[in-house]
Amino acid sequence: MKWLVDCAALGLVVAGVCFLGPRAARGEKPAEQAGEIIVSDEARRIHESAILIDGHNDLPWAIRSNGSSSFTRMNIAEPQPKLHTDIPRLRAGGLKAQFWSVWVPAGTRHDGKSLSTTLEQIDIVRAMIERYPDTFELALTAEDIERISGEGKIASLIGVEGGHSIENSLAVLRQLYDMGARYMTLTHSDTLDWADSATDDETHGGLTPFGEEVVREMNRLGMLVDLSHVSPATMKHALRVTEAPIIFSHSSARAIADHPRNVPDDVLRLTAENGGVVMVNFYPGFVVPSAAARGKEALPLLRALKEKYGSDTDKIRTEMRNWALKNPMDNGSIHIVLDHIDHIAKVAGVDHVGLGSDYDGIDKVPAQLEDVSTYPKITQGLLDRGYSEADIRKILGTNLLRVMRGAESTAKRLHSKS
Repeated sequence: MKWLVDCAALGLVVAGVCFLGPRAARGEKPAEQAGEIIVSDEARRIHESAILIDGHNDLPWAIRSNGSSSFTRMNIAEPQPKLHTDIPRLRAGGLKAQFWSVWVPAGTRHDGKSLSTTLEQIDIVRAMIERYPDTFELALTAEDIERISGEGKIASLIGVEGGHSIENSLAVLRQLYDMGARYMTLTHSDTLDWADSATDDETHGGLTPFGEEVVREMNRLGMLVDLSHVSPATMKHALRVTEAPIIFSHSSARAIADHPRNVPDDVLRLTAENGGVVMVNFYPGFVVPSAAARGKEALPLLRALKEKYGSDTDKIRTEMRNWALKNPMDNGSIHIVLDHIDHIAKVAGVDHVGLGSDYDGIDKVPAQLEDVSTYPKITQGLLDRGYSEADIRKILGTNLLRVMRGAESTAKRLHSKS
């Protein structure tokens, strides 16, 4: 799992206090105490006919780690109990389009291997598409998503998770776009030479001038600017610079769980003004208030281990794993994820929320969201909370399609000026 490689991405790095969330604020029982969701015929009808798009899945790294980057050794056409994702469960979950993350550890920037490792990850995605052509097809545009999903396949998009992958080069950014990448998360767990991360020291107050150029070049290319993992100052700075709608590919609401990876309310409002979308993460450490608060205890330890061991991630990983075993996490349930959707819809508007599970990049999942087969329960949960069919379709995917079209039209406009 990705979380074992880069400890700052755990649900172990938090700041501030936790909140109970909208259900508790209304005097209702806490989300964790709500009952099991049973998917109705109406929910199945809506779900099966909707374009369900997930903003973030780390299957490529899981295949690298567990299957030696080989779909022969780990054939996802067959059930894979070690993973959250395989083709039978993707079909059961009704997924129509997926951004496959080509994440590489932030530590690779110290040994000059960020780009080469990212290229290897892109190769895994392309190998998957080639191995299973009846299931997957590469998508580069919003129109591709609609066409491919209409043909019964899963539209497969590439997302670069962390600006360390471009090795401070706009030429590399353009190369990754040409290879199919359609979003880049500006940072991962570490602050870069040009952008501050949410889970590291803030040294720039947002973006440097080069960081602004990265955003502008992404706009020119038509690549989505992804603000998951970045500091609030970087979020606001990027929103000031961008001319295209942005995304948070796998983030949640900070007012519900006060983790620095999550989006504060003032940024939710700015995202609405921008026309962007926040795709809600499923990881308990980011969405369950008590799990986020638990991480406060781990932050001093994590910093001490980084100082002690430097880039030796194996030693850091071992000690953090031992700490986690002694301090178990509350996994919560699907209802707390629905609380995050509710909150973002209330603050930013229902046009600005989506889904970004983080499956196969996380070690824990909420109850009733165990794997990619469980998406229909989200649809039922939204019905249970009074969302209209039209709004459910927006959350499941059409909000993201709108944002992609916005980025594409911005790129065309900028090209026409050049």
